[in-house]
Amino acid sequence: MTRQRVRAFDWLRGLAVLVMIQTHSLALLKPELRAGDFFARLQWLDGLVAPSFIFAAGFAMALTQVRAAAGGGSRSRRIKRTLRRLAEVLAVATLVNWAWFPIFREPRWLIRIDILHCIGLSLLIALPILALLAPHPRALRWSSLALAATAFGLSPLTEPIKAPLGHFLNVNTGSVFPLLPWGGYVYLGAAVGASKTTREMVMTLVGLAVAGVVIWIFTAQVAALYPPHNFWVTDPANHARRWTQVCVLSIGLLAVERTWKTIPVWFIEVFGTSSLAGYFFHEMLLFFRIRGTCFEAVWGNRLSWARYWPVLALLVAFTFALTWLTDQVYRRADAAISTPVPSTAG
Repeated sequence: MTRQRVRAFDWLRGLAVLVMIQTHSLALLKPELRAGDFFARLQWLDGLVAPSFIFAAGFAMALTQVRAAAGGGSRSRRIKRTLRRLAEVLAVATLVNWAWFPIFREPRWLIRIDILHCIGLSLLIALPILALLAPHPRALRWSSLALAATAFGLSPLTEPIKAPLGHFLNVNTGSVFPLLPWGGYVYLGAAVGASKTTREMVMTLVGLAVAGVVIWIFTAQVAALYPPHNFWVTDPANHARRWTQVCVLSIGLLAVERTWKTIPVWFIEVFGTSSLAGYFFHEMLLFFRIRGTCFEAVWGNRLSWARYWPVLALLVAFTFALTWLTDQVYRRADAAISTPVPSTAG
């Protein structure tokens, strides 16, 4: 099995960060401009951000677990490292909720599931399964596909569930990215990550895309299998369309991975390898008011399309600078933590 980092999925995450910044920055547009064909096309593109993030997260976890099992090294060290990273994700998720909601006066906001909570909790649930099956990649792939099918298939049926459990299972209690259906993308990504070669990755992606197209074609029939539900949130056929597009994009990125080594790729990779920092900093710059100032306070609901793009570029530049600095600090701290202390025993 190759030990080389699969940069294509870093690019997938990095592109998702860039599109996510653009998505959230639409709050700066004049309200009357949030309509029309061009805006609708942006909304279609924006709808791929969360699937790409969660898909790439599941891929990375499965890939590292399978490689650790195949390499004969310390799997417990790998699991501890993974748990530490998941703790970081959930800590930042809680910090973001604290920034927007009075979590100390109203603790119910702590279980409002947004994208970071979804990724952290979904991966935490998946970790024992992936670690157990990591020595058997084929079993891991098929088990992941079965779990993905279960997550997407059950999602429309969980809409009536009330709080507090409903916070984790549907959007009707105020959560934005509940574990169903969004956690299903973790297992789709894990099915791809359980590959020994790039060829296996591509074949799995092609298989997922073909299955997605078939389900997509039968959208009406799939929707009819369920009681009335929120099609754009929980319908399996709607998610089949999304994962098909993510898989096609991933195949394209894998195809260019060996030859595309220009500066823009480095720019994207910084966002891809430090996506947690990219998410946090763009949200704070955009919406969190320090002394009454943030991007939304200055430009919210005021920009024309002509003014929107330069302001968006400025937000991306600030976010990138803070993300890059965080990445440098994190790499040094991570290296210090990972370096074994020399023994002083004689």
